[in-house]
Amino acid sequence: MSITSEHWNSLPGRTVFDRDGDRVGTVDQVWTGADGTGAEWVSVRTGLFGLRDTLIPLGAAELRDGELFVPFDKSTIKGAPRVESDADEPLDQSEVQRLYAYYAGGENAGRHAMTRSEERLHVDTERHATGTARLRKYVVTEDVRTTVPVQREEVRLEREPITDANREDAFAGPAISESEHEVTLHAERPVVRTEAVPVERVRLGTETVQDEETVGGRVRKERIEADLPDRNRR
Repeated sequence: MSITSEHWNSLPGRTVFDRDGDRVGTVDQVWTGADGTGAEWVSVRTGLFGLRDTLIPLGAAELRDGELFVPFDKSTIKGAPRVESDADEPLDQSEVQRLYAYYAGGENAGRHAMTRSEERLHVDTERHATGTARLRKYVVTEDVRTTVPVQREEVRLEREPITDANREDAFAGPAISESEHEVTLHAERPVVRTEAVPVERVRLGTETVQDEETVGGRVRKERIEADLPDRNRR
């Protein structure tokens, strides 16, 4: 956890650990910067009996489970330049430069650095309902026309001459008489009926398609500047 103004008053008395997890000492006081505004340093009591104070940059420290962790090893912290100032007074600019030169460069260049952090954008997905699909069956009525063949009987008058083959039948009755014959005629007509038969199965199914959406967010990044002695740049 980064150090903010909410933590300043609670820092004295906290145990300080170096970058390797070794105990360095306890926080004695919080020091302001050269302009007198904001806490920039903490003094840590080191030594066998905690009789020596060493200044450590507060911007490089982190709070973990109530303890203060700094990105320097114990020997570097103990070898930091001594500062002749009181905690209720701001540090002199030359002292600030000397301390920064020690921790960020100078004789320890390449060995020690402040931790610079950035926020990363993590994007996940969640499932949510977008709609409901239903199957509904209903009945509609249609007019259907079709042509079917039908048969019917018609009367046809047939005449045949008297021959030896039909002579016996021809003279079987009286010579002259009156008679009447009937012939029943038949015809076919369509009979319509309906029958329900299955024609197909319809079901609902789902499939997953892959789309892409562009999302964005605001992330914060830390920047580190070093005021180096005898140089005209930061």
